[in-house]
Amino acid sequence: MNDHSSRYVSKLTKETYALILAGGRGSRLYELTEWRAKPALFFGGKFRIIDFPLSNCINSGIRRVGVVTQYKAHSLIKHLVRGWGHFKKELGEGVEILPASQRTSDNWYQGTADAVFQNIDIIRGEIPAYVMILSGDHVYRQDYGDMLVAHAETGAEMTVSCMVVPVKEAAGAFGVMEVDEHDRIIGFEEKPANPKPLPDNPDYCLASMGNYLFQTEFLFDQLRSDSKNMESDHDFGKNIIPSIIKESKVYAYRFVDVEKDQKAYWRDVGTLDSYWQANIELTMPVPPLNLYDPRWPVWTFQEQLPPAKFVFNDEDRRGFAVDSLVSGGCIISGSKVEKSVLYSNVRTNSWSHIESAVLLPEANVGRHCHIRKAIIDRGCKIPEGMEIGIDAEKDRARGFRVTAGGVTLVTRSMLGQSVGVKSVTDRF
Repeated sequence: MNDHSSRYVSKLTKETYALILAGGRGSRLYELTEWRAKPALFFGGKFRIIDFPLSNCINSGIRRVGVVTQYKAHSLIKHLVRGWGHFKKELGEGVEILPASQRTSDNWYQGTADAVFQNIDIIRGEIPAYVMILSGDHVYRQDYGDMLVAHAETGAEMTVSCMVVPVKEAAGAFGVMEVDEHDRIIGFEEKPANPKPLPDNPDYCLASMGNYLFQTEFLFDQLRSDSKNMESDHDFGKNIIPSIIKESKVYAYRFVDVEKDQKAYWRDVGTLDSYWQANIELTMPVPPLNLYDPRWPVWTFQEQLPPAKFVFNDEDRRGFAVDSLVSGGCIISGSKVEKSVLYSNVRTNSWSHIESAVLLPEANVGRHCHIRKAIIDRGCKIPEGMEIGIDAEKDRARGFRVTAGGVTLVTRSMLGQSVGVKSVTDRF
Protein backbone atom coordinates (compact mmCIF):
# COMPACT_ATOMS: atom_id res chain seq x y z
CA MET A 1 0.00 0.00 0.00
CA ASN A 2 1.37 3.42 -0.95
CA ASP A 3 2.30 6.05 1.62
CA HIS A 4 0.05 9.11 1.15
CA SER A 5 2.22 11.38 3.28
CA SER A 6 3.29 14.78 2.03
CA ARG A 7 6.80 13.37 1.60
CA TYR A 8 5.49 10.71 -0.77
CA VAL A 9 3.49 13.23 -2.81
CA SER A 10 6.48 15.58 -2.87
CA LYS A 11 8.67 12.80 -4.27
CA LEU A 12 6.16 12.15 -7.05
CA THR A 13 5.86 15.82 -7.99
CA LYS A 14 9.64 16.26 -8.04
CA GLU A 15 9.88 13.36 -10.47
CA THR A 16 7.33 14.97 -12.81
CA TYR A 17 7.81 17.25 -15.81
CA ALA A 18 4.72 19.17 -16.93
CA LEU A 19 4.19 20.23 -20.54
CA ILE A 20 1.45 22.82 -21.10
CA LEU A 21 0.07 22.95 -24.65
CA ALA A 22 -0.55 26.66 -25.20
CA GLY A 23 -0.52 27.02 -28.96
CA GLY A 24 -4.29 27.12 -29.43
CA ARG A 25 -5.85 29.70 -31.70
CA GLY A 26 -9.29 29.86 -30.06
CA SER A 27 -11.10 30.44 -33.36
CA ARG A 28 -14.57 30.41 -31.70
CA LEU A 29 -13.55 33.59 -29.87
CA TYR A 30 -13.35 35.33 -33.25
CA GLU A 31 -11.80 38.83 -33.12
CA LEU A 32 -10.88 38.44 -29.44
CA THR A 33 -8.01 36.15 -30.49
CA GLU A 34 -7.12 38.06 -33.64
CA TRP A 35 -3.86 39.29 -32.08
CA ARG A 36 -3.31 36.78 -29.28
CA ALA A 37 -3.40 33.04 -28.63
CA LYS A 38 -6.28 31.83 -26.47
CA PRO A 39 -4.03 31.01 -23.44
CA ALA A 40 -2.87 34.66 -23.44
CA LEU A 41 -6.43 35.96 -23.16
CA PHE A 42 -7.26 37.97 -20.04
CA PHE A 43 -9.42 36.39 -17.37
CA GLY A 44 -10.69 37.29 -13.91
CA GLY A 45 -9.74 40.96 -13.77
CA LYS A 46 -5.94 40.66 -13.62
CA PHE A 47 -4.92 37.21 -14.87
CA ARG A 48 -4.44 35.42 -18.17
CA ILE A 49 -5.80 31.95 -18.89
CA ILE A 50 -2.30 30.42 -18.95
CA ASP A 51 -1.82 31.49 -15.31
CA PHE A 52 -4.29 28.85 -14.11
CA PRO A 53 -2.56 25.63 -15.28
CA LEU A 54 0.80 27.20 -14.39
CA SER A 55 -0.40 28.08 -10.88
CA ASN A 56 -1.81 24.56 -10.52
CA CYS A 57 1.65 23.17 -11.29
CA ILE A 58 3.47 25.42 -8.83
CA ASN A 59 0.89 24.98 -6.06
CA SER A 60 1.01 21.20 -6.60
CA GLY A 61 4.79 21.16 -6.23
CA ILE A 62 5.58 20.57 -9.92
CA ARG A 63 8.27 23.12 -10.69
CA ARG A 64 9.68 21.83 -13.97
CA VAL A 65 7.35 23.10 -16.65
CA GLY A 66 7.53 23.60 -20.40
CA VAL A 67 5.03 25.79 -22.26
CA VAL A 68 4.51 24.87 -25.92
CA THR A 69 3.58 27.90 -28.03
CA GLN A 70 2.65 28.35 -31.68
CA TYR A 71 -0.23 30.62 -32.80
CA LYS A 72 0.45 34.39 -32.45
CA ALA A 73 2.49 33.81 -29.33
CA HIS A 74 4.15 37.20 -28.83
CA SER A 75 1.91 38.45 -26.01
CA LEU A 76 1.91 35.00 -24.39
CA ILE A 77 5.71 34.76 -24.45
CA LYS A 78 6.04 38.31 -23.15
CA HIS A 79 3.72 37.50 -20.25
CA LEU A 80 5.61 34.28 -19.45
CA VAL A 81 8.96 36.05 -19.42
CA ARG A 82 7.68 38.82 -17.17
CA GLY A 83 5.59 36.76 -14.78
CA TRP A 84 7.13 33.30 -14.83
CA GLY A 85 10.81 33.82 -15.53
CA HIS A 86 12.04 34.03 -11.92
CA PHE A 87 12.63 30.32 -11.21
CA LYS A 88 16.12 28.99 -10.57
CA LYS A 89 17.22 26.38 -13.08
CA GLU A 90 20.16 25.47 -10.86
CA LEU A 91 17.66 24.45 -8.16
CA GLY A 92 15.90 22.07 -10.53
CA GLU A 93 12.99 24.35 -11.33
CA GLY A 94 11.92 26.56 -14.21
CA VAL A 95 9.26 27.49 -16.75
CA GLU A 96 10.67 27.05 -20.25
CA ILE A 97 9.08 28.41 -23.43
CA LEU A 98 9.02 25.90 -26.27
CA PRO A 99 7.98 27.59 -29.53
CA ALA A 100 7.37 25.58 -32.66
CA SER A 101 10.86 25.26 -34.14
CA GLN A 102 10.64 22.36 -36.62
CA ARG A 103 13.05 20.30 -34.52
CA THR A 104 12.15 16.92 -36.02
CA SER A 105 10.72 17.87 -39.44
CA ASP A 106 9.89 20.78 -41.71
CA ASN A 107 6.40 20.97 -40.19
CA TRP A 108 5.03 23.15 -37.42
CA TYR A 109 3.16 21.32 -34.66
CA GLN A 110 0.60 19.12 -36.40
CA GLY A 111 -1.41 18.06 -33.35
CA THR A 112 -1.21 17.71 -29.58
CA ALA A 113 0.83 14.49 -29.76
CA ASP A 114 3.16 15.93 -32.41
CA ALA A 115 3.76 19.01 -30.24
CA VAL A 116 5.07 16.73 -27.51
CA PHE A 117 6.97 14.50 -29.94
CA GLN A 118 8.88 17.48 -31.35
CA ASN A 119 10.12 18.23 -27.83
CA ILE A 120 11.12 14.71 -26.78
CA ASP A 121 14.81 15.64 -26.52
CA ILE A 122 14.02 18.52 -24.16
CA ILE A 123 11.82 16.31 -21.97
CA ARG A 124 14.43 13.56 -21.94
CA GLY A 125 17.02 16.05 -20.72
CA GLU A 126 14.93 16.60 -17.57
CA ILE A 127 15.04 12.83 -16.78
CA PRO A 128 11.50 12.70 -15.33
CA ALA A 129 9.76 9.53 -14.18
CA TYR A 130 6.42 11.02 -15.20
CA VAL A 131 5.29 13.48 -17.86
CA MET A 132 2.09 15.45 -17.40
CA ILE A 133 0.47 16.89 -20.54
CA LEU A 134 -1.84 19.81 -19.77
CA SER A 135 -4.18 21.97 -21.81
CA GLY A 136 -3.24 25.64 -21.63
CA ASP A 137 -6.64 27.14 -22.40
CA HIS A 138 -8.95 26.08 -19.54
CA VAL A 139 -9.70 27.81 -16.24
CA TYR A 140 -9.71 25.57 -13.17
CA ARG A 141 -7.96 24.72 -9.89
CA GLN A 142 -6.54 21.22 -9.52
CA ASP A 143 -4.00 19.62 -7.20
CA TYR A 144 -2.03 17.42 -9.58
CA GLY A 145 -0.49 15.63 -6.60
CA ASP A 146 -3.74 13.70 -6.10
CA MET A 147 -3.68 12.58 -9.71
CA LEU A 148 -0.05 11.47 -9.37
CA VAL A 149 -0.92 9.35 -6.32
CA ALA A 150 -3.80 7.69 -8.18
CA HIS A 151 -1.51 7.04 -11.15
CA ALA A 152 1.11 5.41 -8.92
CA GLU A 153 -1.45 3.33 -7.00
CA THR A 154 -3.01 1.81 -10.11
CA GLY A 155 0.34 1.23 -11.82
CA ALA A 156 -1.09 3.00 -14.85
CA GLU A 157 0.98 3.69 -17.93
CA MET A 158 -1.36 6.57 -18.77
CA THR A 159 -3.97 8.39 -16.67
CA VAL A 160 -6.60 10.70 -18.15
CA SER A 161 -8.06 13.45 -15.97
CA CYS A 162 -11.84 13.39 -16.36
CA MET A 163 -14.94 15.12 -15.09
CA VAL A 164 -18.30 13.52 -14.40
CA VAL A 165 -20.79 15.42 -16.57
CA PRO A 166 -24.38 14.83 -17.68
CA VAL A 167 -24.64 12.72 -20.83
CA LYS A 168 -26.64 15.45 -22.58
CA GLU A 169 -23.95 18.03 -21.80
CA ALA A 170 -21.13 15.83 -23.12
CA ALA A 171 -22.85 14.90 -26.40
CA GLY A 172 -20.92 16.35 -29.32
CA ALA A 173 -18.74 18.44 -26.99
CA PHE A 174 -16.22 16.23 -25.16
CA GLY A 175 -14.11 13.14 -25.60
CA VAL A 176 -15.89 10.48 -23.52
CA MET A 177 -14.32 7.55 -21.67
CA GLU A 178 -15.95 4.18 -21.21
CA VAL A 179 -14.63 2.60 -18.00
CA ASP A 180 -14.99 -0.61 -15.99
CA GLU A 181 -15.79 -0.78 -12.28
CA HIS A 182 -12.18 0.15 -11.43
CA ASP A 183 -12.13 3.17 -13.79
CA ARG A 184 -9.81 1.43 -16.21
CA ILE A 185 -10.57 2.87 -19.65
CA ILE A 186 -11.99 0.26 -22.01
CA GLY A 187 -13.38 2.56 -24.67
CA PHE A 188 -13.04 6.11 -25.96
CA GLU A 189 -15.04 8.23 -28.39
CA GLU A 190 -14.21 11.75 -29.54
CA LYS A 191 -17.28 14.01 -29.14
CA PRO A 192 -19.88 11.25 -29.64
CA ALA A 193 -23.54 12.05 -30.30
CA ASN A 194 -24.56 9.37 -27.77
CA PRO A 195 -21.90 9.16 -25.02
CA LYS A 196 -21.43 5.91 -23.10
CA PRO A 197 -22.75 6.42 -19.53
CA LEU A 198 -21.02 5.42 -16.30
CA PRO A 199 -21.64 1.82 -15.19
CA ASP A 200 -23.23 2.99 -11.93
CA ASN A 201 -24.99 6.13 -13.22
CA PRO A 202 -26.74 6.08 -16.61
CA ASP A 203 -27.35 9.83 -16.64
CA TYR A 204 -23.65 10.75 -16.40
CA CYS A 205 -20.45 10.00 -18.25
CA LEU A 206 -16.71 10.67 -17.93
CA ALA A 207 -15.52 13.55 -20.11
CA SER A 208 -11.83 14.11 -20.81
CA MET A 209 -10.33 17.40 -19.57
CA GLY A 210 -7.45 17.12 -22.04
CA ASN A 211 -4.96 16.54 -19.20
CA TYR A 212 -2.84 13.38 -19.30
CA LEU A 213 -0.21 11.72 -17.12
CA PHE A 214 2.29 9.22 -18.55
CA GLN A 215 5.12 6.98 -17.50
CA THR A 216 7.90 8.71 -19.44
CA GLU A 217 9.28 5.84 -21.52
CA PHE A 218 5.78 4.61 -22.30
CA LEU A 219 4.92 8.08 -23.63
CA PHE A 220 8.05 8.20 -25.78
CA ASP A 221 7.25 4.78 -27.29
CA GLN A 222 3.72 5.86 -28.23
CA LEU A 223 4.87 9.17 -29.71
CA ARG A 224 7.54 7.49 -31.85
CA SER A 225 5.01 4.95 -33.11
CA ASP A 226 2.42 7.64 -33.85
CA SER A 227 4.95 9.82 -35.71
CA LYS A 228 5.47 7.02 -38.24
CA ASN A 229 1.74 6.66 -38.94
CA MET A 230 1.00 8.81 -41.97
CA GLU A 231 -2.75 8.33 -41.46
CA SER A 232 -2.69 9.80 -37.94
CA ASP A 233 -3.75 13.32 -36.97
CA HIS A 234 -1.08 13.06 -34.24
CA ASP A 235 -3.60 13.89 -31.54
CA PHE A 236 -3.88 12.36 -28.06
CA GLY A 237 -7.67 12.19 -28.11
CA LYS A 238 -8.20 11.07 -31.69
CA ASN A 239 -5.23 8.74 -32.06
CA ILE A 240 -3.08 7.91 -29.04
CA ILE A 241 -5.80 6.95 -26.52
CA PRO A 242 -7.88 4.74 -28.88
CA SER A 243 -4.74 2.93 -30.04
CA ILE A 244 -3.48 1.93 -26.58
CA ILE A 245 -6.48 1.19 -24.35
CA LYS A 246 -6.76 -2.49 -25.32
CA GLU A 247 -3.14 -3.42 -24.66
CA SER A 248 -2.03 -0.87 -22.07
CA LYS A 249 -3.00 0.13 -18.54
CA VAL A 250 -4.92 3.37 -19.07
CA TYR A 251 -7.03 4.73 -16.22
CA ALA A 252 -9.45 7.61 -15.71
CA TYR A 253 -8.89 9.96 -12.79
CA ARG A 254 -12.08 11.63 -11.58
CA PHE A 255 -11.51 15.31 -10.89
CA VAL A 256 -13.81 16.43 -8.08
CA ASP A 257 -13.84 19.17 -5.46
CA VAL A 258 -12.41 17.20 -2.52
CA GLU A 259 -13.45 19.78 0.08
CA LYS A 260 -17.06 19.98 -1.10
CA ASP A 261 -17.30 16.41 -2.46
CA GLN A 262 -18.93 17.66 -5.66
CA LYS A 263 -18.17 18.51 -9.27
CA ALA A 264 -15.09 20.72 -9.35
CA TYR A 265 -14.84 24.11 -11.06
CA TRP A 266 -13.62 23.82 -14.66
CA ARG A 267 -14.44 26.14 -17.52
CA ASP A 268 -13.65 25.84 -21.22
CA VAL A 269 -13.90 29.53 -22.11
CA GLY A 270 -13.66 28.77 -25.80
CA THR A 271 -16.66 30.79 -27.01
CA LEU A 272 -17.57 34.42 -26.52
CA ASP A 273 -20.65 33.41 -24.54
CA SER A 274 -18.74 31.06 -22.21
CA TYR A 275 -15.91 33.59 -21.80
CA TRP A 276 -18.35 36.35 -20.83
CA GLN A 277 -20.30 34.03 -18.51
CA ALA A 278 -17.19 32.76 -16.69
CA ASN A 279 -15.99 36.32 -16.07
CA ILE A 280 -19.38 37.56 -14.88
CA GLU A 281 -19.73 34.56 -12.53
CA LEU A 282 -16.83 36.01 -10.55
CA THR A 283 -18.95 39.00 -9.52
CA MET A 284 -21.29 36.80 -7.48
CA PRO A 285 -21.12 37.21 -3.68
CA VAL A 286 -19.86 33.61 -3.46
CA PRO A 287 -18.43 32.82 -6.92
CA PRO A 288 -17.86 29.24 -8.09
CA LEU A 289 -14.13 30.03 -8.46
CA ASN A 290 -12.48 31.39 -5.33
CA LEU A 291 -9.69 33.77 -6.34
CA TYR A 292 -9.20 34.84 -2.72
CA ASP A 293 -7.98 31.53 -1.26
CA PRO A 294 -4.47 32.12 0.20
CA ARG A 295 -3.87 28.37 0.21
CA TRP A 296 -4.07 28.24 -3.59
CA PRO A 297 -2.94 31.57 -5.04
CA VAL A 298 -3.16 32.32 -8.74
CA TRP A 299 0.22 33.67 -9.76
CA THR A 300 0.62 36.17 -12.60
CA PHE A 301 2.47 39.23 -13.84
CA GLN A 302 0.90 42.60 -13.20
CA GLU A 303 2.20 46.09 -13.65
CA GLN A 304 2.81 48.36 -10.67
CA LEU A 305 -0.39 50.40 -10.82
CA PRO A 306 -2.08 52.94 -8.55
CA PRO A 307 -5.22 51.90 -6.62
CA ALA A 308 -8.61 51.97 -8.30
CA LYS A 309 -10.25 55.37 -7.86
CA PHE A 310 -13.93 56.36 -7.57
CA VAL A 311 -14.72 60.06 -7.98
CA PHE A 312 -17.70 62.43 -7.81
CA ASN A 313 -20.54 62.07 -5.35
CA ASP A 314 -23.16 64.38 -6.81
CA GLU A 315 -26.75 63.16 -6.90
CA ASP A 316 -26.76 62.73 -10.69
CA ARG A 317 -23.03 62.09 -11.10
CA ARG A 318 -21.81 59.50 -8.65
CA GLY A 319 -18.86 57.24 -9.38
CA PHE A 320 -19.42 53.77 -7.93
CA ALA A 321 -19.26 50.05 -8.64
CA VAL A 322 -21.33 47.27 -7.05
CA ASP A 323 -21.12 43.48 -7.44
CA SER A 324 -18.06 44.05 -9.63
CA LEU A 325 -14.33 43.36 -9.91
CA VAL A 326 -12.32 46.55 -10.38
CA SER A 327 -8.57 46.22 -10.98
CA GLY A 328 -5.65 48.51 -10.26
CA GLY A 329 -5.31 51.72 -12.26
CA CYS A 330 -9.06 51.98 -12.94
CA ILE A 331 -10.87 55.32 -12.60
CA ILE A 332 -14.64 55.24 -12.13
CA SER A 333 -15.41 58.88 -12.81
CA GLY A 334 -19.04 59.83 -12.17
CA SER A 335 -20.35 56.62 -13.70
CA LYS A 336 -22.29 53.60 -12.50
CA VAL A 337 -20.78 50.09 -12.79
CA GLU A 338 -22.88 47.03 -11.94
CA LYS A 339 -22.06 43.31 -12.07
CA SER A 340 -19.04 43.87 -14.32
CA VAL A 341 -15.36 43.00 -14.55
CA LEU A 342 -12.97 45.90 -15.17
CA TYR A 343 -9.37 45.01 -15.99
CA SER A 344 -6.33 47.21 -15.37
CA ASN A 345 -6.35 50.90 -16.34
CA VAL A 346 -9.98 51.02 -17.45
CA ARG A 347 -11.67 54.43 -17.28
CA THR A 348 -15.41 55.03 -17.26
CA ASN A 349 -16.55 58.64 -17.58
CA SER A 350 -19.43 60.69 -16.21
CA TRP A 351 -23.08 59.74 -16.62
CA SER A 352 -22.24 56.37 -18.17
CA HIS A 353 -23.82 53.10 -17.08
CA ILE A 354 -21.97 49.79 -17.40
CA GLU A 355 -23.81 46.60 -16.47
CA SER A 356 -22.90 42.92 -16.91
CA ALA A 357 -19.90 43.87 -19.03
CA VAL A 358 -16.28 42.72 -19.35
CA LEU A 359 -13.90 45.63 -20.05
CA LEU A 360 -10.38 44.53 -20.93
CA PRO A 361 -7.29 46.62 -20.01
CA GLU A 362 -7.13 50.29 -21.02
CA ALA A 363 -10.68 50.46 -22.33
CA ASN A 364 -12.05 54.00 -22.04
CA VAL A 365 -15.80 54.60 -21.92
CA GLY A 366 -16.89 58.12 -22.89
CA ARG A 367 -19.59 60.16 -21.19
CA HIS A 368 -23.30 59.29 -21.41
CA CYS A 369 -22.64 55.74 -22.65
CA HIS A 370 -24.75 52.70 -21.82
CA ILE A 371 -23.07 49.29 -22.08
CA ARG A 372 -24.82 46.03 -21.23
CA LYS A 373 -23.83 42.37 -21.62
CA ALA A 374 -20.75 43.14 -23.68
CA ILE A 375 -17.05 42.41 -24.04
CA ILE A 376 -14.96 45.51 -24.78
CA ASP A 377 -11.50 44.60 -26.05
CA ARG A 378 -8.26 46.10 -24.86
CA GLY A 379 -7.64 49.75 -25.64
CA CYS A 380 -11.09 50.48 -27.08
CA LYS A 381 -12.24 54.11 -26.78
CA ILE A 382 -16.03 54.11 -26.67
CA PRO A 383 -17.34 57.38 -28.14
CA GLU A 384 -19.53 59.67 -26.04
CA GLY A 385 -23.21 58.73 -26.01
CA MET A 386 -22.76 55.28 -27.59
CA GLU A 387 -25.09 52.43 -26.56
CA ILE A 388 -23.75 48.86 -26.75
CA GLY A 389 -25.76 45.73 -25.99
CA ILE A 390 -29.05 47.61 -25.89
CA ASP A 391 -30.22 47.06 -29.49
CA ALA A 392 -28.71 44.01 -31.22
CA GLU A 393 -29.64 45.16 -34.72
CA LYS A 394 -27.94 48.53 -34.22
CA ASP A 395 -24.87 46.75 -32.88
CA ARG A 396 -24.68 44.51 -35.94
CA ALA A 397 -25.17 47.50 -38.24
CA ARG A 398 -22.13 49.15 -36.66
CA GLY A 399 -20.05 46.03 -37.37
CA PHE A 400 -20.02 44.71 -33.80
CA ARG A 401 -20.30 40.96 -33.27
CA VAL A 402 -23.44 39.79 -31.45
CA THR A 403 -23.50 36.17 -30.28
CA ALA A 404 -26.39 33.72 -30.15
CA GLY A 405 -26.44 34.31 -26.39
CA GLY A 406 -26.80 38.06 -26.82
CA VAL A 407 -23.24 39.07 -25.91
CA THR A 408 -21.81 41.97 -27.94
CA LEU A 409 -18.09 42.03 -28.76
CA VAL A 410 -16.42 45.36 -29.59
CA THR A 411 -12.82 45.69 -30.75
CA ARG A 412 -10.74 48.67 -31.84
CA SER A 413 -10.95 47.75 -35.50
CA MET A 414 -14.76 47.58 -35.27
CA LEU A 415 -14.71 51.13 -33.91
CA GLY A 416 -12.43 52.26 -36.74
CA GLN A 417 -9.58 52.82 -34.28
CA SER A 418 -6.23 51.82 -35.71
CA VAL A 419 -4.06 49.18 -34.13
CA GLY A 420 -0.66 50.85 -34.35
CA VAL A 421 2.76 49.24 -34.21
CA LYS A 422 3.01 49.81 -30.47
CA SER A 423 -0.43 48.30 -29.92
CA VAL A 424 0.32 45.20 -31.99
CA THR A 425 3.62 44.41 -30.31
CA ASP A 426 3.05 45.63 -26.76
CA ARG A 427 -0.63 46.05 -26.11
CA PHE A 428 -2.51 42.77 -26.32
